[in-house]
Amino acid sequence: MSEFREIPGPAAANALTALRTLRIDRGVAPRRAAWPSRAVWLGVVAAIAAGVAIGAALIFRSAPEVQTVRATLVGSEQADASLVATGYIVAHHKIDLNSKVTGRVKWIGVEKGDRVQAGQVLVELEDEEFKAQRETARGQVEAAQAYLRELQTGLLPEEVEQARLTLEEARATLTNDRVSLQRTRQLSERGLVARQQLDDAQARYEADQQRVDGLAQAYALKKRGPRLEEIQRAEGSLLQAQGQLAYADAQLAATRILAPVTGTILDRTAEKGEVVTTMLASGVAGGPVGSVVALANLEDLQVELDVAQDQFARLRAHQRATITTDAYPDRVYGGALTEVSPQANRQKATVLVKVQVERADGYLRPDMNATVRFITDSPSGASDASSGARRPGGVLVPVNAIRTDRATPYVLVAARDRAVARTVRTISTRGDQFVVEGLTGGEDVIVNSPATVKEGSRIKLPHEGAIR
Repeated sequence: MSEFREIPGPAAANALTALRTLRIDRGVAPRRAAWPSRAVWLGVVAAIAAGVAIGAALIFRSAPEVQTVRATLVGSEQADASLVATGYIVAHHKIDLNSKVTGRVKWIGVEKGDRVQAGQVLVELEDEEFKAQRETARGQVEAAQAYLRELQTGLLPEEVEQARLTLEEARATLTNDRVSLQRTRQLSERGLVARQQLDDAQARYEADQQRVDGLAQAYALKKRGPRLEEIQRAEGSLLQAQGQLAYADAQLAATRILAPVTGTILDRTAEKGEVVTTMLASGVAGGPVGSVVALANLEDLQVELDVAQDQFARLRAHQRATITTDAYPDRVYGGALTEVSPQANRQKATVLVKVQVERADGYLRPDMNATVRFITDSPSGASDASSGARRPGGVLVPVNAIRTDRATPYVLVAARDRAVARTVRTISTRGDQFVVEGLTGGEDVIVNSPATVKEGSRIKLPHEGAIR
């Protein structure tokens, strides 16, 4: 009865009044008590219902309001991801082809998107002046070769014999001059000839003597052959001429620009009639251009990512990953971390990394948006993908939903008007979210709840329009 006294309201007062009117007459013989009036019983029931409603309203009004987030089921690939990042597909080796010589484009045989083979001719330049330079260099080589052969072969026997005969003739003349000089000296001593005749005979004799000495040395050189140093000098001249010819050949060959690798033409930057240069290209219309075409092997692609510095520690060398694109989200490619920048970007607080795409196909294009999920290894140290087993998926929940005040982590789930605990195990981290086991997906997980909210606590969900 005291319980009803604490319940306010006119219905409760009417019920108490009705109960006070009830009396038992103990002086009369016992007989069957009359049933209370129907109105009395209706009043009692109404009072009880009102008390329960008021009590429930007071209790619900005191329950804390909590926010919930819907737990999302993710696949096994996403559950295994230790880090998810977005970036762009790039060619592993992009080649901008330039000309080795300056010249005018005579022919260009590719368009953007064409697939070319290694060694295929892409562009030809006008080559008339390069052909002329090659012919000049070839003539210099032939002349140097002929001179070297002459030195190496030596003089003919007839040439040596002719030199000997010339020397003998000079010696005979010298002998005659000596006799003539002696006779003229004797006559001069007798005063029969003038002094001038003696001087002339002396001069003629001395001149012939010098001529004999010179012819004798020449004859000795011809008999011995050319000097070794002269041959070596001729060989050096030949090598120089051959180098000039090789350079001229290379210049001529450079007028045909070939594909260095098998790949796809990404861009065509030159047209027929334009001048291409090895020097600084001109930005003026009609001026010389530097690049001719750009190509890359589209079967050798990478994904370029900027990873935040606070997440960089989650990566390791050669870590496995899965790759998807916005254009074809249903196509999944394997990959591995192959390149990490040796320095960070101070302005963006990121580190540049590259992931090699495995088995790239025609669906992928450079500069496409791509999402990379780096795969976590299994507890045994080897990834489940390598063993052939597929790990089960997980459920994605916010970080602030995980509670750690117990021996095992757990989350509180909103079940009608009460909080129910669910034990979970963290599989991986994705930014400010965890992929966990222990939930089925679709649960309303309580986040940012006060410490007073525990398992079994009454809770009040947000009004319509609040975050769920």
